[in-house]
Amino acid sequence: MQAQILTPAAVLVLWSIVMLFWMAGTRLPALKQKGGLGKAKPGGRGQDLEGVLPDEINWKAHNYSHLMEQPTLFYATVMILAIMGSASLDVMLAWGYVVLRIVHSIWQATVNRVPVRFSLFLLSTLCLIGLALRALGATMGHG
Repeated sequence: MQAQILTPAAVLVLWSIVMLFWMAGTRLPALKQKGGLGKAKPGGRGQDLEGVLPDEINWKAHNYSHLMEQPTLFYATVMILAIMGSASLDVMLAWGYVVLRIVHSIWQATVNRVPVRFSLFLLSTLCLIGLALRALGATMGHG
């Protein structure tokens, strides 16, 4: 079962890379239209592009940032379950989390209506809470 619990985590890593390229593929051409990277302020960060580039362009970057936040808890939880031993419920919750995060990414990067985006985030968070509780149970009940 350990390999099965790790597969959703590997898929989310690859999805994060897809979002990285999607972000770059939309931001770099938009920056070229605004005068290019050469006019960017020294030491500038992606968030400095708020108000410079259209919101629809920045949505991909917002989502990429989100994929570097809460999913770190998912990765740690999956590792705990892989080490301690996972069950089929754990694998289902992990896949639920990943599928919901991918749908969340696509929604945020394209439509970005907050009520739907929040619902997707909430559902994925519930999957993560379930995984975290199961990881806690696996570690507390061991030894």
